[in-house]
Amino acid sequence: MEILDPHQMFSDPGKDASVMYSWERFLSGDGSATNALRDLVNASWQRCQDANVDPTQHAGPHPVSEQDFFLLRERQRELLEVSAPMMASARDFLAETGTMMVLADTNCTILTMEGDTPAKDSAESICLVPGVTWSERFCGTNAIGTALAVGQPVQIHSAEHYCAGIKRWTCSATVIRHPTDGEIIGVLDISGLSQTFSRQSLALVVATANRIESRLTIGEMERRYRLLNHWAQHGASVGNQGAVLFDRRGLPIQINEHAHAAIHAAGGTLEWPTSRRIPELAAGTLRRNLARGTIPSWIQPQWIEPIIERGENLGTLVVIPSPGTRSGALRPPVRAAQTSGDGAGEGREVDAFAGIITSDPAMQAIIAKARQIARAKASVLLLGETGVGKEEFARGIHASAAAPFVVLNCGGLSRELLASELFGYADGAFTGARKGGMAGKIEAADGGTLFLDEIGEMPLDMQPHLLRVLEQGEVCRLGETTPRKVNFHLIAATHRDLRQEVAGGRFRMDLYYRIAVTSLRIPPLRERKGDIATLAQYFLDHFRAKQGLKPAVLSPAVIRQLECNAWEGNVRELRNVIESAVLVSDGGAVTCADLPAEMAHAEALVAPPPAHAPESDIPSIAQGERALIQRTVAATGGNLTLAARQLNIAKSTLYAKMQRYGLSRDTIRGVRD
Repeated sequence: MEILDPHQMFSDPGKDASVMYSWERFLSGDGSATNALRDLVNASWQRCQDANVDPTQHAGPHPVSEQDFFLLRERQRELLEVSAPMMASARDFLAETGTMMVLADTNCTILTMEGDTPAKDSAESICLVPGVTWSERFCGTNAIGTALAVGQPVQIHSAEHYCAGIKRWTCSATVIRHPTDGEIIGVLDISGLSQTFSRQSLALVVATANRIESRLTIGEMERRYRLLNHWAQHGASVGNQGAVLFDRRGLPIQINEHAHAAIHAAGGTLEWPTSRRIPELAAGTLRRNLARGTIPSWIQPQWIEPIIERGENLGTLVVIPSPGTRSGALRPPVRAAQTSGDGAGEGREVDAFAGIITSDPAMQAIIAKARQIARAKASVLLLGETGVGKEEFARGIHASAAAPFVVLNCGGLSRELLASELFGYADGAFTGARKGGMAGKIEAADGGTLFLDEIGEMPLDMQPHLLRVLEQGEVCRLGETTPRKVNFHLIAATHRDLRQEVAGGRFRMDLYYRIAVTSLRIPPLRERKGDIATLAQYFLDHFRAKQGLKPAVLSPAVIRQLECNAWEGNVRELRNVIESAVLVSDGGAVTCADLPAEMAHAEALVAPPPAHAPESDIPSIAQGERALIQRTVAATGGNLTLAARQLNIAKSTLYAKMQRYGLSRDTIRGVRD
């Protein structure tokens, strides 16, 4: 591949004019004019023309949105962290040179840039800024895009750029390759206005890229050592099943003696030791690929076990059953089951989600997804109304009898109390502080799981402190300056729509994306009507046994009345209703009379209102609306929250309309306070 010799190409002042003339002839369709160009530039111009790039454009495209840019940097976290020292150095050694250093991903989208401040200001005029994609397809011939296209160091000067607005710039770039397989993972560039051209720029950018690759190599070797150590300790536990160990990029690095036969029986091939990597097993995309079903066809999802150490995904172990035991069950992943504590079955593994009672297909699909999530130590956000069972899901995902499971509800606590409960405090941190200080919930969860319920209630000014703990793996107690190392699995839950909270400025976007690596929405009980009878019977059996009573069956009339209720409190409310009914039934069968009085209006709630009222009763639209509100409030037993939901309006709107029409619960017939 041809690389520009800067001294030879641009020592002649007329060379730039010659290239500009060639550009004009090239656009006019005179192919012979390209003979004056380097082959590198000629080939790039041809690609730009084939891609219909506008040669008259004066800048790059618009940046991606702030949200997309945040996610982009999260996906490139390792590259950003490894290159951070070199980028920080560029801030100093490129100062007053009129140039800047740019780091881009494999789509040529700029991740970060450092260097001379005036140069960065000039770069804004052509959108050479973070979040903008500088591929050849969008910006024509330029060092970033062309270096990625050819996979080689490239220097593009002045008129060699394809687009008119960029021809007053000079840039030098090279690709950054991953040390394990040489895959391109980014592009490094030095850019400035044409008068800043230097023959050393290309050498500098190549040397800096080599330093980044060296740092990647050191980190990869350390992770490889830890991964092989895990194999040495646990590889024999698979028995006569086939086992393949993949690194975090999906490259197979170790197999056992049974692997080839097991893989062949499964319909796959693995040419060891020359096998190429399987990108679908890469640590950052494994969960998404499992959900989409895009892993290789010969690998079953239940055979995959991510290897997590100190919160970092080191790689993946794939255990393939031997041909003779293909129908048998495999050893379940450690995080998807918990050990039974009864004497008869000690050591037996049981379903960690067995405590979630459901017959609803949608709910069962969510449990299946939760089992997949439980295999990796990624942050999880559980979404759902109060009482749907978020803590039960959290305990299922935790699924470890040995590690701590620490719960903290962020709602209902003052800011000061929440801070001390979460972070702990030092001796004498405040008046009334416990002598010797106190460890917070974060420290208590070290080595296990921290479940933060109602995280949407956390004060905005406290959120950066939690984010720092998650980013750094360190916590400082209140009143202390020395950080303490912590390693825990975070599961958060909320009934709020955190995206709306972010949009409203009440929740930090960066914290949202840190805690919502993956999320589960648990549907309310009213959306899974079939579970009402199942759960009611389960609770009936439980509470009758607790009272020393014989088993009983709920009558169809009771079930019908239960199914008509809206269940604002979801499973928790149903549990309380059945417990109360068992207590008031005095040992006999539960009847409709044993249910709460307000449930007597449940059937009226679900009954559809009349399609239209007699004309004589509704002389105007306003009176018709007034009558509809009266009927709905009466049908709900005066429950204005349910009435607003039935009318499909906000509760505040219902209040305003009732005030306008002179209505109150006391004036509506049939309403009991």
